[in-house]
Amino acid sequence: MNLYKIMLVDDEEEVRKSIIRKIDWSAAGFEVIGDAENGKEALEKIDQIEPDVVLTDIRMPYMDGLSMAEAIRQRHPSIKIVIFSGFDEFEYAKKAIKLNVIEYILKPVNVEELTAILKRIKNNLDEEIEQKRNVSLLRESYVKNLPIIREHFLNDLIHGGMDPKEIPEKLKEYHIDIGGAAEWVAAAIHLEPDEKVDRAVSLHKERELIPISVQNLIRGKLEGRYRFTMFHSSFESVLIAAIDENNTQTGLVALLEDICKETRKILEVTVTIGVGVSCPDLAEAGLSFHSALNALGYRAVAGSGGVICIRDMEPVHSETLQFDSRMESALIAAVKFGPGEAIRAAVDETVKKMEQARVHYRQYQAYILAVINALTQLTQQYDLQISDMFDAETDYFELLGKVEQTEYIRRRLEEMALRINRVMAEERSNTTKHVIREAKRYIQDNYPDPELSVEKICRHLHISPAYFSTVFKKETGQAYIAYLTDVRLSRAVELLLTTGDKTYVIAEKVGYPEQNYFSYVFKKKFGVSPTKYRGQAQG
Repeated sequence: MNLYKIMLVDDEEEVRKSIIRKIDWSAAGFEVIGDAENGKEALEKIDQIEPDVVLTDIRMPYMDGLSMAEAIRQRHPSIKIVIFSGFDEFEYAKKAIKLNVIEYILKPVNVEELTAILKRIKNNLDEEIEQKRNVSLLRESYVKNLPIIREHFLNDLIHGGMDPKEIPEKLKEYHIDIGGAAEWVAAAIHLEPDEKVDRAVSLHKERELIPISVQNLIRGKLEGRYRFTMFHSSFESVLIAAIDENNTQTGLVALLEDICKETRKILEVTVTIGVGVSCPDLAEAGLSFHSALNALGYRAVAGSGGVICIRDMEPVHSETLQFDSRMESALIAAVKFGPGEAIRAAVDETVKKMEQARVHYRQYQAYILAVINALTQLTQQYDLQISDMFDAETDYFELLGKVEQTEYIRRRLEEMALRINRVMAEERSNTTKHVIREAKRYIQDNYPDPELSVEKICRHLHISPAYFSTVFKKETGQAYIAYLTDVRLSRAVELLLTTGDKTYVIAEKVGYPEQNYFSYVFKKKFGVSPTKYRGQAQG
C-alpha cells in the first residue's frame, strides 16, 4: 500500500516528537517525511519534499500557520492542510476555512481524534485519486469531446501536421471511414453572403443554422455512394471523399453540382464548392484542400453557386515537386531538437521525394531553395550566422548546380542540418549559463532586499519561475533559497568579523528584518549564534 506523505510544523520540538511517537502513521495511511519549527522553514522544505498533507500549529515565530497556509495555497494548491492550535478563537477558524484548511483541531492533540482525522483525510485523498483515474469517467469525457478531437485531427491532416504513420490508427480511433482508398479529393464549401433572401423563411431568421443545414443536405446526397468526412476549418467547411473502385471523381463533382442547385432551391442559400486535385496519399490531403481553396478564388471568373474544379481553372502538370508544410515541420523539429538519427531520417525523407519525382530541372532547384530557405529562417530565428549553416557562401550555389546528384544533396543537407543542431545546442547551453550568471549577479546586488524572491528575479530575467528553478538547481547544485541563504550568511560572517555593527544591524544589511529569525538561520548553519560566532573568532 502506498502511504501518503505528511509533514509536521510546530515551534515546540517536544510537541512534534510527541505527535510523531504517539500516532501509528502507517495504520492511518501516512508516513512522516519531515518536520519544521516555523512557517518559513516549512515552506522551504515543502518545495523539496512535496508532502500530501501538512499538519501545523497556528502560533509560531517568523511566520504563523495561517500565513504559511496562504502561501501553500498559492504555490501548492493540492496540498491538504490541517491546523491544530491552543487558541479556540472563531476568527482563526473563519480565516482557516477561507484558506481551504480541511481540519481545525485544538491542542492538546488527542491520539484517537487525530487518527480518525487522518483516516478521513486518507479516504478523501483516495477518492480524489480514484476519480482522476476513473477510466469510465475518462471514457465518458472522451466520448463527449470526440467531435472536437476528431475535428482537431482532421484540421491537422489538411494543414500538414500529421505523421503519415499515425493516420490509419487515428481514422480507426475516431470512426472516420475514408481509409484504404485509391485516392482522395478535398472540397471547400463556401456559403455566399446573400442579402436577397426571403426573410419569411424560418431558416434565415437563425443564420447560424444554415451551415448545419447545408452539411446535412450534402450528407444526405453522398451517404451510401461515397465514403467521406465533413468538418469545419478556419477557412471553409471541408469535405474529404475517398475515391474507390466503384466511384469516380467525375461522379462526385456531378453530385456536388446537384447539391449546389438544391441548396439554392430548398434552403435559398448560394453555395459555391471548390474541388481540389486528387491525391494518392491521404497524408497529402492538405495539397488537395489548398488547391480547393484556390479553386474558390476563381469565383469571379467561373461565377458563384456551382462547383469549380481547380483542374479546369489551372493547367495540370504531369507531376509537381513541393517541399510541403508537413515535411518542413518535420525537418525543422528534427534540426531543433535532434537526435542525429531523427535529423538523418528527416533529411532522407526530403531527398527521397526528389528521387521519386520526375520533373524539370528548375523544379528540383525550386525544391532545394525551399529547403534551404526553411533552414535559413531557422538560423535567423536563433541569431546564428550563415557560416553556421554553410562551410562557405559558394556552397549555396554549388548545391543549386548539383540538384540532380541526390547522394551529394543528401550528404550536404545532413552536414548542414547537423551543424545547425550542434550550434543551437551550444547556444542553448550558453544561454542557460548566461541566465545563471545574471541571476547570481542579481542576487549579489540585491540580497539585502528581504522581499527578494524567485518571482522578482524572473521578472528581471524575463523567464518563468519553473524554468529558472530547474536550470538554477541543475547548474549550481542548490535550490535558489539555499543559494540566497548562503550569500546572505557569508556576507553576515564578513560583517561580524570586520565591523562592530550590532547583530540586528547586520541582520537588516543582509536581508533579514527580524533579528530572531536571522539568529535562527545563522545558528542552523554554523551551530552557534552570531554573537557567539564573533566572540569565538575574536577570542
